[in-house]
Amino acid sequence: MASEIRVPTLGESVTEATVASWYKKTGDAVNADEPLVELETDKVTVEVPAPASGALGEILVKEGETVEVGTLLGMLEAGDGAAPAPAAKKEAAPAAAPAASDGKLVDVITPSAGESVTEAEVGEISVKVGDAVKADDVLLELETDKAAQEIPAPVSGTIAEIVVKSGDIVEPGHLLLKIQEGASVGAAAASAPAPAAAPAPAPASSTEMPPSPSASRMMAETGVSVAAGTGKRGQVLKGDVINAINSGQAAAPAASAPASVRAPSSADDEAREDRVRMTRLRQTIARRLKDAQNTAAMLTTYNEVDMGPVMDIRKQYKELFEKKHGVKLGFMGFFTKAVCHALKEIPAVNAEIDGTDIIYKNFAHIGVAVGTDKGLVVPVVRDADQMSIAEIEKEIGRLGLAARDGKLGMDAMQGGTFTISNGGVYGSLMSSPILNAPQSGILGMHKIQERPMAVNGQVVIRPMMYLALSYDHRIVDGKEAVTFLVRVKESLEDVQRLVLDL
Repeated sequence: MASEIRVPTLGESVTEATVASWYKKTGDAVNADEPLVELETDKVTVEVPAPASGALGEILVKEGETVEVGTLLGMLEAGDGAAPAPAAKKEAAPAAAPAASDGKLVDVITPSAGESVTEAEVGEISVKVGDAVKADDVLLELETDKAAQEIPAPVSGTIAEIVVKSGDIVEPGHLLLKIQEGASVGAAAASAPAPAAAPAPAPASSTEMPPSPSASRMMAETGVSVAAGTGKRGQVLKGDVINAINSGQAAAPAASAPASVRAPSSADDEAREDRVRMTRLRQTIARRLKDAQNTAAMLTTYNEVDMGPVMDIRKQYKELFEKKHGVKLGFMGFFTKAVCHALKEIPAVNAEIDGTDIIYKNFAHIGVAVGTDKGLVVPVVRDADQMSIAEIEKEIGRLGLAARDGKLGMDAMQGGTFTISNGGVYGSLMSSPILNAPQSGILGMHKIQERPMAVNGQVVIRPMMYLALSYDHRIVDGKEAVTFLVRVKESLEDVQRLVLDL
């Protein structure tokens, strides 16, 4: 029975791709899950695997053609034509046979990390061949553009083979390592030399990839040269060329850019330097923050709030609150609630621009910036406008703990409509936060500091905090931004407004 080979879903905003290259030709035998064809979008390259074992019967779309999601690419004829390939794999298996009596080999593969995440980078590997592990022990860490994910052991046993190394780029379903289930350390160590040969092909993955077909054509037509791209193994994609054109880069400036950025240093200075490769999360943070500056008409307005009323109510009810709700009463619950009230009055701050349209959000998904060892992440409190202060505090506590433990899922960081950043916990007195695109507003909280203030004609010492609202001036007017920040201030200085929904 023939099987269809179709263009898979490529992500929420990606509707078409270019056929970059076919790995097989008509009549070639293939195995199930073996890559057949590579598709290229503006952002990534995707390998389409064989849905079953058989032979490639017909290729319907040629290299270089543009196809939409769901397009039929070719047909796979059923049959045992792919039999020779599995036989070769079986010949290599006897190396681990002496330990087979202790248990079967269990593959540990790269899990799916979300619809828009197609690859991850292998971070720290916590085990080595021969190590005994228990079920749920951390084996290694994978870093995506948005988060780090720990990969646990599915079974107890001994590490028989490690296929990847730190820095490798892997896709969902990629084999990471093998565990000899229930094997003793000695048995796995004895079989270790044979699997050790598997990582040898890895250097080939680090070799330079030629630009994709569409990228090559575009560079030839425009005269723009891109030295390194964002594709697998540094492949230059069409999107990289488009970015270079938009930024006004030409061949000579692009090649000389790194030299102009790095200041000259002596050999003695270089010997005392540490060069550390940026994690994918840090690269994404850098790119997104710069994109926000380049895209949005970003402006910041400031105000200050007397935190006395909030501090008084916390002091009065903190023990009763924690006893009833099982969570401490912090400042974030008050700020999140105050923001939700202000968003209802000033909906433009809770909107985003999509092309020539403005999308107004009739809900408040509030992102709360959390600093971790690996960088800044922004988990989202969903429907915060429908929560009580206690519910908000519980959710922020849960998300913050998951972020610091590296266990924050992709879905927990997507869909935010507004962000709150609290630099005050690190001692910041004043700062201008950068937008979390495509959001149109972000509130910066700062350190509470006692200052002399004029109250009813008298100078008194009050606990004051500077507030900063950065906003996209393309969609939010100055009057709206100032009014929004004043409403947040009023809610915090008159806490009853939060209770009465005023």
